[in-house]
Amino acid sequence: MFEKPSLMLRRRIKAPVAKVYAAWTDPAKLLKWWGPGDCEAISANADPCIGGQFRIVFKEPGPEGEIHDVSGTYDDVVPNEKLSFSWMWRTMPERQSHVTITLQSEEEGRVTVLTLYHEQFFDQKACDSHRDGWSSALDKLETCCEDTDPA
Repeated sequence: MFEKPSLMLRRRIKAPVAKVYAAWTDPAKLLKWWGPGDCEAISANADPCIGGQFRIVFKEPGPEGEIHDVSGTYDDVVPNEKLSFSWMWRTMPERQSHVTITLQSEEEGRVTVLTLYHEQFFDQKACDSHRDGWSSALDKLETCCEDTDPA
């Protein structure tokens, strides 16, 4: 049987788990970091409960920047520990994949180890593209969470 490509990324973020979890589940916080590189999130909705849905729309830079629209449904939610959800681009609904985020507290709660596992990609090209996008977005997440603002 053909196994579809997957990727795993891990980050140590200098912030408490609750702050990192909120960055993934609070639409106002998602707008601060979502999207790769210089992309800007322009709308975000999240209902982080089993069966709840999320949708995030972001734009590439420039006046003619392409709009990207991704959504999914949560299938496992453990506050401050785990989020698991389907992943579907509006322009390619037939290419649905799946994301699992786990959060672990270290260093007496001062550091969060985030593990992102994205699986069931259509092909290796899609996997590689998402690896680049997630890596860049997680850079922004780290900066957002390590900010001195309270959670």
